[in-house]
Parts: sequence; structure tokens; C-alpha cells
Amino acid sequence: MMGVLNHLSTLLLLSLLPPALSHVVDKFSDVPQCKTFFLKETTPNLPGILVGGTVQDQNRYKPICQKYKNNYRFATLYDTTNKIPVFSAYTFSGPPTDPRPKYQPWMIEPQLEDVEDVEEMKTQREVLNNNKRANHQAVDADYDATISSMDLDRGHLFPCNAAPDDATMRSTFTLTNAVPQERGFNRGRWCKMEGRVREALVNNCKNNNNKIEAYVVTGAVPSNNNNNKLNQRLNIPDLMWTAFCCYNKDKKWTVGAYWGENKNDNGKILNLETLGELEAKLKQSYNGGDVKVFHDNCPRNVKVQQVNTTGKKRTREGMAIASGKDCDAEDGCDCDCDEK
Repeated sequence: MMGVLNHLSTLLLLSLLPPALSHVVDKFSDVPQCKTFFLKETTPNLPGILVGGTVQDQNRYKPICQKYKNNYRFATLYDTTNKIPVFSAYTFSGPPTDPRPKYQPWMIEPQLEDVEDVEEMKTQREVLNNNKRANHQAVDADYDATISSMDLDRGHLFPCNAAPDDATMRSTFTLTNAVPQERGFNRGRWCKMEGRVREALVNNCKNNNNKIEAYVVTGAVPSNNNNNKLNQRLNIPDLMWTAFCCYNKDKKWTVGAYWGENKNDNGKILNLETLGELEAKLKQSYNGGDVKVFHDNCPRNVKVQQVNTTGKKRTREGMAIASGKDCDAEDGCDCDCDEK
């Protein structure tokens, strides 16, 4: 009898323990730390993909709470068919306090390849034992491939120069946070846009504790052309987009959005748009359904005033942006600018 009681007591104690946290989850809300990457803990609504926080095709789309060095750094919804992220979401608390990593190998997600005992992103060698292919995600060999019509970079969705510290910067170098991005677009107008976003958030998004606090979601709309693939595996997206939102200590919203076609068009500047305009644009790509990037509280019809930085060179702290030239390794627009 005593043995039975002890057994029941053990089962009761186990039932009260928190569940083991997994890197790849059924819902972002399964991990308390992961929910904090979304404004009011509300995930985007993308018809047919993610609705009310629930993934519609759980065999294809995988919510990833991106974990590195024992901490959750940001959140990604990953498309294992197209082998690119749908979006990455992160909180912005200021530009980096550390210099950008001199060298950081790209990592992959072990659990997408059924390596269940590894919760953190790892290098390909650590996960695949030197195999060149993975069944459900991009690997280095995919980006080593070339196609005749485009020069492509590994384009971060969560850019490392929007990360606050060295470990979080390094965590952005996972291929589940990258898409094949046209090089002129990545190093030109997209890079300049990232600088404008950082500056707007630094200047306008201080909370009641005088700390910078903002929410950003960046995504990619895949191409419908089955032939538009890198290494015959990775979808090369047609469109990339980003949106940001914060509510500051002055009780004002700072909100805005950008999008651009994934092609080189001689460095044209991306225009700041409203959140409502972005959602209307994305609605065209998601079967005309109800697209929402942020919680309803975030205004749809206002946008932060762009800061005129003509003639200024962007500093390492991200307070200004480079003007009149493409991004390169010396200019420091972002860590992915000189990455292949």
C-alpha cells in the first residue's frame, strides 16, 4: 500500500512540474519567454498559415523559439517545404553594445531533422555529421550554389545589427532566419531601410522606465514559380517586408512598415508605409484573408516621421545611416552585408 502511495505521490509531483521546453514547438505560446517577442503576446495572422496562434499545416510550418546559449533570442515561423522562414519576430531594445562578430558560422535547427535531444541551434557539422543535405531546412551547400539570373546573399530577417549583445547577434546566424536575397537589394535599399528603422526605434520607443522597447516582425513572401529556387531546393522569395510598433512613455504609438521586391533596382529607396497598407499588400499574397501583423491596438493608419539623414554616415551604434552608396563590409550596415 505504501509503495502505491509513493508511486501516486511521484506522479502527482511530476504532473505539477512545468513541461520540458522544446525549441521547435506546436505554438509560440507554449514557451513563456517566446510569447514576449510579440506585441501583447499576439502572433501574426496569416490565412492558411497561422491563424489565432495555431499553425494550419503542422507538417509544413514549424514555430521555432530560437534558442542560443541557453536563452531564447527571437521567434521564427519556418516553412519546411520552401526551406525559408515565413517571418522572424523580435524585440528591439537598442543597437548592439558589442562589436559585430568577426566570424560566426551559420547554424541550423537540429529538431527540424528529428535530433530531439538538442534544444539549441547548432552548426551543420554538429547536427548532420558532415552530411551536406538536410530534409527540412536550408544548409550551407544550398547557398554555395549559384544561378545565372541573380547574385544572392543569405539575407537575415532578424538583422544582427538590431540585436543588443554579442550572443544575440550570433544567434541571428541561423539559416532558419535567412532567405536567398538579391545582393543589390540586400546591400542597398534593404540595408538602408534597416538603418532607418533602428534610428526611428531608438528615437521614439522609450518606455516608462526610459528603456527602448519595440516590436518588429520581418517576413518573406515566397515565389509561386516552382523554377525560382536556389540549388533546386530553396524558394527565392518575391517580396520581403518588415513592420515595427511600440507605445512609448509619452503615450504615443510609433509604427511603420516597409516592403520591397527581391530584386536589384539600382538602389531605389524603400518608402515608409502604414501598417494597414502593408497588411493590405500581404492580403494579396495570402488568399485575400484577414492579415494582421500586430495586435489590434497597434494603429493601422499612422506612421512615424522619417528622419532625414542625407549626408550622414551611419555610425556603429545605428544612429544614422549611410547615404548615397551600397552597404559593404566597411560601411557596417549589417552583419549580413558581406556574407555569401
